[in-house]
Amino acid sequence: MKILPPTLREKKRYLALEVVSETHASRNQFLKELQYSIASLVGDVGLSESGLRLLYFDGRFAIVRCIPKKTWVVRAGIAAITDINKKRITVRVIGIGGTVRSVTEKYKDRKNYALP
Repeated sequence: MKILPPTLREKKRYLALEVVSETHASRNQFLKELQYSIASLVGDVGLSESGLRLLYFDGRFAIVRCIPKKTWVVRAGIAAITDINKKRITVRVIGIGGTVRSVTEKYKDRKNYALP
């Protein structure tokens, strides 16, 4: 099977997320909650069409990949997350970029993106 040339591949968008929670959530818990919230909004087909990937998560900052046509779906799913394992959590999109490098450089090292 041949590899698709870059002009025919799906483009990607990377979302930088701020995570504020009462306790530390694990990567798997966060990913399951994100997938559940998107699936409850647009269904399993919408979730699979979004091309969702959690690339980085450290408890306070996350990077999520999706396709440009479904960015609004992922943002809506992020806004719908209110708790993980009955602990309150707030997730907010702090930026969108076209490469992982640009999102990491712009948003990861910002000191004031999270509440103390």
